[in-house]
Amino acid sequence: MQPKDERERAALEAIDRDRLIDTATRLVAQHSPTCHTAAAADELERVATEAGFAVERPVADWPESPAVVARITAAAAAAAGATDPSGRVLQFDGHLDTVEQLPFVPPTVADGVLTGSGAADMKGGFAAAVEAMRALQDSGGLPRGGVLLTAHDHHEAPSGDGRQLLALARDGYVGDAALIPEYLGDQLPLAGRGMAVFRLELARPGGAVHEVFREERPDVLLALADAAGRLRQLDEELSAGAGDVERAARDTVFVGQMHAGEMYNQASPEAALEGTRRWVTPGDQDPAIAALERIARSVGADHGVEAAVQVQMRMEAFQIGADHELVGLLLGTYADVTGRELPTGVKPFGDDGNRLAHAAGIPVLTHGPVATGAHTVEERAPLDELLRVAQVYALMALRFC
Repeated sequence: MQPKDERERAALEAIDRDRLIDTATRLVAQHSPTCHTAAAADELERVATEAGFAVERPVADWPESPAVVARITAAAAAAAGATDPSGRVLQFDGHLDTVEQLPFVPPTVADGVLTGSGAADMKGGFAAAVEAMRALQDSGGLPRGGVLLTAHDHHEAPSGDGRQLLALARDGYVGDAALIPEYLGDQLPLAGRGMAVFRLELARPGGAVHEVFREERPDVLLALADAAGRLRQLDEELSAGAGDVERAARDTVFVGQMHAGEMYNQASPEAALEGTRRWVTPGDQDPAIAALERIARSVGADHGVEAAVQVQMRMEAFQIGADHELVGLLLGTYADVTGRELPTGVKPFGDDGNRLAHAAGIPVLTHGPVATGAHTVEERAPLDELLRVAQVYALMALRFC
């Protein structure tokens, strides 16, 4: 650990491991599937109020569960020695919702690991950000600027559409830069793909019939198989010439579900498939979706069926320059905390950093604990990783603000 001055040393010493674990456990203990995060948001409000933060609950386009906003500023800490209320604001942002399709798993702490719903994705990392703020405040506050904490619903697909974070950005709840404590701590991503979820629907005239009466009717299952094959071919074309790169560094098309029929000997009048379309370059969403629509029209014409594509835009692609100030600050801070270099890379997933960077026009970095089990019932966040994130975030606030 290499703090640069006494203020940084005091902030690091003020980080309380037990308090961090308590915050993380309290958040994980609240069942908060997407679109239903009120209990977790209320619990976070209690934590932030107990800590003495300035707390707001903006509706942010989702009255079911208003967002949580908390702040610490140099001006508020003047009595503790902070003398300059100017400076910049660093935002810590996180989602409180967990995957709605999975059963709730209550928190446990054993053998140095936090488990439970959201432990990895992303209540554990978010609790570390909260602890960083508490340590900053307890150690005398910020000499300048401030930290803005924002927590929201509507992240996880398919029900989450990002509306609450976008509303927060629209209404001015943004910093000069932001950190997202998602479960990615073994690299610093400088790029991330945009993503859309699509559904290709096929239909023929008439209703369902027994298989023995299927003659002279277009075969929607055959059309469905053809569509899946053409989408696979498009994915192979997108990978051509990509070279030896990670999957997250190229455009992709993926089909994850196919639907047709009600029983084994029924000729269905409709069929559908669902999947994702991801793209690397910001601004490429329109041509990416246009390629899906061309395939749908072609399949429909070739098989004599109606074909349509429905698209849910999830997030825009993300890029930040390796020479950006925020990148240099985080890489240096990570090295000071751990004694190791953090490699740069690309996001294997899309996160709210994509949305926030695009909506607010600010630099955003994803950096959280090295945790596992996201989108499963076996989420695991090592406590040492949560502690490390709290240390990095506390120093980042002092160095950026």
